[in-house]
Amino acid sequence: MASSYQIDGKGLRIGIPYPATAPLKDAYFFPITPDRLNYAAPQKVERDGDRLVISTEVLKPGAGPIEGVLRIGPQKGVLVSASPGAVAAGGGADGSSAGPENGVLVATLLALGGALLGGLILNIMPCVFPILSLKALSLAKGSVDEGAARREALAYTAGALTVIVGLGAMILALRAGGAAVGWAFQLQNPATIIVLLLLVIALTLNLAGLFEIPTPAFVDSASGASGAFATGALAAIIATPCTGPFMGAALGAALVLPWPAALAVFAGLGLGLSLPFLAIGFVPALRKALPRPGTWMETFRQILAVPMGLTAIWLAWVLGGEAGVDGITLGLLGALGVAVVLFIVGKRQHSGLSAHWLSVVALVAVTGATAYAVRPVPKGAAGAAALAAENKAMFSEEKLAEARAKGRPVFAYFTADWCLTCKVNERVAIDTDQVKAAFAKHDVAVMVGDWTDGDPKLGRFIEQHNRAGVPLYLFYKPGADKPEILPQVLTPAMLSELAGG
Repeated sequence: MASSYQIDGKGLRIGIPYPATAPLKDAYFFPITPDRLNYAAPQKVERDGDRLVISTEVLKPGAGPIEGVLRIGPQKGVLVSASPGAVAAGGGADGSSAGPENGVLVATLLALGGALLGGLILNIMPCVFPILSLKALSLAKGSVDEGAARREALAYTAGALTVIVGLGAMILALRAGGAAVGWAFQLQNPATIIVLLLLVIALTLNLAGLFEIPTPAFVDSASGASGAFATGALAAIIATPCTGPFMGAALGAALVLPWPAALAVFAGLGLGLSLPFLAIGFVPALRKALPRPGTWMETFRQILAVPMGLTAIWLAWVLGGEAGVDGITLGLLGALGVAVVLFIVGKRQHSGLSAHWLSVVALVAVTGATAYAVRPVPKGAAGAAALAAENKAMFSEEKLAEARAKGRPVFAYFTADWCLTCKVNERVAIDTDQVKAAFAKHDVAVMVGDWTDGDPKLGRFIEQHNRAGVPLYLFYKPGADKPEILPQVLTPAMLSELAGG
């Protein structure tokens, strides 16, 4: 958790960002940096709004960061890295045991509300658009009975909840084991990108009419609830690269909540993602507004192959960022193998034969071999040189402290190649001529934290700002104790105004 400390004689104050509604019990700071704090001195922990102030004694003065673990409850703690800075004295209540039961309840309800809204907004995010198209096609069938519509809506919701709650449980388990992981962490592995790429290519060929998916069906009505469950699960899988408004704060809060409350927050995200489909399933008037079935549906289905194909191109670009040219080549070879197998399946189906079980074995073999062969490629000096050409620097806490010590405003943003929300913000706001000119005019230092490969040091820094992943946007004003955390949807006007002070 990025924090500040101030030394006054023998006294030491550490200011730590911490939500006022988050639970806190038996708070204590255990220093990791040797010979800086007097271990035997008493500590005073105060809650002061959205921060904690820890007062104790310094053992040996120094200018470097102080790192340690802040205990926030039984068997729960967060890593703290404090840099020199101004820390106002705490004026709040004793934070050693500040209403944990009420704090957990309030924090959970707030995070749950944010997760619901964030999941609902995911339905209009670009990365979910192809799955929304699939859902629209599956619902455009006119005369489904009331019971079947409700069953499909519930099955779709169950699929989305299974994936998102399962992913949340995995994140919590890995974090409990000491790993610095967050939302969409699985996309930091190029093998996962390969699997997603080949899956999306298969769906593209299915929509284009090359073959039919026998069981389960993702879009056809014949499979009923099983197809709806698979569609909901697929929507959740494809949605993981996106972090929309409300999601970042909600999932960040989940990381400091007890695990049952944290899982409830993840479930809220899945429920929000499913709300439109639930509404259509349970409100007959909405279903009646859907277009009637007809021959147009086959053409519409083929048109939907286009956005799905664009998703495949995006995944190939992400793969290239993580695994280089060799990775893209492997991805194309895997795509060719999948296409050949599915072409044979389609020929059999058009001849009235069913897909042979060997085709499933072949698809699994091609996907597994391609995922096994791909290897990540570090960005290294080339990435730093590319940033320098844009008057940016790779983020590090040392560079941040150096720029702030010189009195410069700092805009630090944390991104990843697989984060579509991040890339949209970079294109429409951060890298615009208006913002570049404003930053240059006011000498704003721009630092980029690239979390594509899951750098654990960056992961811990992101966690310190109560976020579960990227994007994260921070603006440090000269002399301010802590940064301003910006919204997850940026505009050029917003950044230009911040630069001007």
